[in-house]
Amino acid sequence: MTRDRPFLWQTRQMKPVEVAVMVQVNSPIGNLLLSASSRGLTGVQFENDIVERFVVTDAFKKTELKQATQFVHVVEQQLKEYFARQRTAFEVRLDLHGTPFQVDVWKSLARIPYGKTTSYGQQAKWVGRPSAVRAVGGANGRNPVAIVLPCHRVVGANGSLTGFGGGLERKTWLLELEKWK
Repeated sequence: MTRDRPFLWQTRQMKPVEVAVMVQVNSPIGNLLLSASSRGLTGVQFENDIVERFVVTDAFKKTELKQATQFVHVVEQQLKEYFARQRTAFEVRLDLHGTPFQVDVWKSLARIPYGKTTSYGQQAKWVGRPSAVRAVGGANGRNPVAIVLPCHRVVGANGSLTGFGGGLERKTWLLELEKWK
């Protein structure tokens, strides 16, 4: 699957987030890279993400590594259930790293029900910034936990499919999985 905006993460120099564990898993939409810290899941990345968002470090204690590994195992199982249409919401602690605005936008994605879509404008209203539609789109493009926080459920004001970090082909596939029409 191709990426519709290949240089999204190169728009700004971003220091990679240090994580305790990173695991590649297979999925129906290609390989996914899952990462976690001892505080929660930090990432669900598509295999064609061109910039390192996360870097594994040995700065974590053994107990922290164990906790991070548990977060990855939990979300790996939940993703399998999601792709099998047996799960409609994810239940895993998140460790989000971004600006306060980005984190607010990412958290608001959890409000979008399975099988439904919303617009960037509606999402901007949810975060109390109704005129920041483009900024919301930019934050969604930097969502570090794709699928878990469902940025694929955000569409243009007229219902059209718009940019998606994993590519429009994946966005379409995910929406079809959720029976979006």
